[in-house]
Amino acid sequence: MSRDTERKLIASNKKARHDYTILKTYEAGIVLAGTEVKSLREGRVSLVDAFAQERDGEIMLYGLHIAEYGYGTWTNHQPRRTRKLLLRRVEIGRILEKLREGGVTLVPLSMYFAGGWAKVELGLARGKKSYDKRQALAERDANREIARELGRRLKGAHRPTR
Repeated sequence: MSRDTERKLIASNKKARHDYTILKTYEAGIVLAGTEVKSLREGRVSLVDAFAQERDGEIMLYGLHIAEYGYGTWTNHQPRRTRKLLLRRVEIGRILEKLREGGVTLVPLSMYFAGGWAKVELGLARGKKSYDKRQALAERDANREIARELGRRLKGAHRPTR
């Protein structure tokens, strides 16, 4: 039986990309219990309050909410337990070096299945100021308006602006 090699997105953290400037991304495996995997397959996960930190030389994921599995018994998991992330020792060293510099945090950007394994995309991020957020919104709106006008011109339905 072959596993699918494509990515199947479970959840994404759109707010993280709005609140932070992403400097570098990493892909990490995650240690899960059986009922957690079943909940993930149902898409019952929230990355909103999640963050990653170093503990005893390992990277741990805190605040990730995976809802309890509906058909689970007494073996069901705790929804917000701390979960270990699986990274290579060299990657952990690089991440910890950047985190010790200060002003940088590690946030989960998305969660997906790749080759049948649950993965987390982590972003090494620096917080944005409120004026940076406004500038990004204005830039996105301007690009949207340019694309809209370009589409009108290509269709030949150019309307002069007032």
